[in-house]
Amino acid sequence: MSTTTQRRTAHWKSNAPASLPGSETFAAQSSLPKLPRGMKMSIRTVVNKIDEFGSALGPELQSRLITWLERWWDDGAYLGYRDSVNGFDDHPSHLRQTPAARAAALARGAMLFRKELKLGKVKPDGTKEGPFCMDTYRWMFDCCRIPGADGLDWSKSFAVEGDVGDSGHIIVMRKNRAWKIDATANGRLLSTEELESQIQHIYDNTTHLYPGVGVLSASNRDVWAKDYAELAASVHNSAILDAIHSSAFIVCLEEGAPSSPEQRSRVLWHGNVSEGQAQGLQNRWVDKPCQFIIYDNMYAGFMGEHSIMDGTPTVRLCDEVIDALSSPSFDHGAPLAKGTSVTPTPLDWEVSSSTAQAIITANTAALELINSQELSYHLTSYGKDEIKKFGVSPDSWAQMIIQLAYRRLIGNENRKGGTYEAATTRKFYKGRTEAIRVVSSESDAWVSSMDDPNANNVTKKGLFDLATKKHISLAKTCGAGQGIDRHLLGLKKVLTESEQAPTLFSDPVFMRSSYWVLSTSAIFSKHFNEYGWGEVVPDGFGVAYMTGHNDRLQYTVTSRKEMPNSKFIAEIASAAQDVYNLHKSTGVGKAKL
Repeated sequence: MSTTTQRRTAHWKSNAPASLPGSETFAAQSSLPKLPRGMKMSIRTVVNKIDEFGSALGPELQSRLITWLERWWDDGAYLGYRDSVNGFDDHPSHLRQTPAARAAALARGAMLFRKELKLGKVKPDGTKEGPFCMDTYRWMFDCCRIPGADGLDWSKSFAVEGDVGDSGHIIVMRKNRAWKIDATANGRLLSTEELESQIQHIYDNTTHLYPGVGVLSASNRDVWAKDYAELAASVHNSAILDAIHSSAFIVCLEEGAPSSPEQRSRVLWHGNVSEGQAQGLQNRWVDKPCQFIIYDNMYAGFMGEHSIMDGTPTVRLCDEVIDALSSPSFDHGAPLAKGTSVTPTPLDWEVSSSTAQAIITANTAALELINSQELSYHLTSYGKDEIKKFGVSPDSWAQMIIQLAYRRLIGNENRKGGTYEAATTRKFYKGRTEAIRVVSSESDAWVSSMDDPNANNVTKKGLFDLATKKHISLAKTCGAGQGIDRHLLGLKKVLTESEQAPTLFSDPVFMRSSYWVLSTSAIFSKHFNEYGWGEVVPDGFGVAYMTGHNDRLQYTVTSRKEMPNSKFIAEIASAAQDVYNLHKSTGVGKAKL
């Protein structure tokens, strides 16, 4: 079925099947609790307006929200955003050390994971408290985000009910040229060697740059929708679009040999820039949920489009693939039979004059965005082992470092907004994330004390304990579905044009508290040496961090170039050492005021 239609249907999310009957993956779905409907507020100065809201239009908006919740959740919270990236550790030494071999191994591993998912054998995510909702896993493979002509994007799934994972194809891109590889033959997955043979063919037979159509998918969504319509007007191009959209995933074979963490982070984020061309973005299709990226020096990473699926499922995908490949017992499949020659199919676009101009325009916009961005990276000299000796949550510790560094960066009077930290709500049916409001009166008090010459270390440590205790409480509240931000977003969305918005939504304190100058989040993978995303407001920072390593904390900070990015990462480094020194000076365990 063609995906060139540019208007979504009302029930587009029902088109992604789960898995076979008896699925272990989705077995817990029907027993998961629904998200709570309560609303709690942590901003004391607007409490009167909350009461007014609850006695006026609030109940009516709540009723509408219950009806439209999932739609507004998708559109307002996710379909406006796209990518996050992470970089892998080295290719296992016992495997062939070529870029084609690495790409083939990752592709084989991902296809095996896809097969397990389709068979319902992927165990549900969860904690000791119980399983998580697995609904978004339906969108991991065989689908793509589609730009909507009416301003409403959606994702189209090509997964087939009853498919057991022994069918499907992948798209491989090299020098902007797309190739189709049938990843199965005669009801079996192609072996690593068979995939490597075809990927090597792509390396050998792509010797010059092709039109960079992929950069169109990195444009402003309304611009992309218009360019998409022009591209799809060609029957030939429409077939290529369908091949890309329906592929299991994409493998991007990119030029260059990035080495430093900063360089690796940037090229995964937006690709190489060379001779006035955004070559990396021209060689990708950023609307795909899963793209594996391999450079000429075998450095590899992952780029995810997460409007319909959060980062944790793809972290699991990458972890399981890399873990499996590191084992000598990994199932590489049957070797390539002697005399066998299977070649991939090139997919070459028909580029009209309008599309050619659109590529030039999109490339210019991409370069402007790339050149406007700054990125920095820091590893501390200690990790979770040392932090836990002090009886502190590593996540709370890492967040307090960010708060102290930001206060020192901008001063006490210049803060323009709040700090967002993502909390998962996947223990509820169709739960995704909630915003932990990290800034509290407790965190402010501790941050102020750290540079107060009249505060001794015992006092500072006591205030730190109160701040981290508050942070843990906020995180638990959000994880229990009792946060406010997703709820209030939905209530705002269901207002009609003729209705006057409650004064709560225009209150300056409320608006300021929801302006995320610090967009933070933590994931953990022992395989991700780099990961991150961009800032969410022009004068803010994106702060990706990891607390799971025994011997280090990892921070990646992104921002616009006009922001003091390098100074902020230096403040993070300084704050990290100050927090450690504070605890060393006051001894192990939590002190009391």
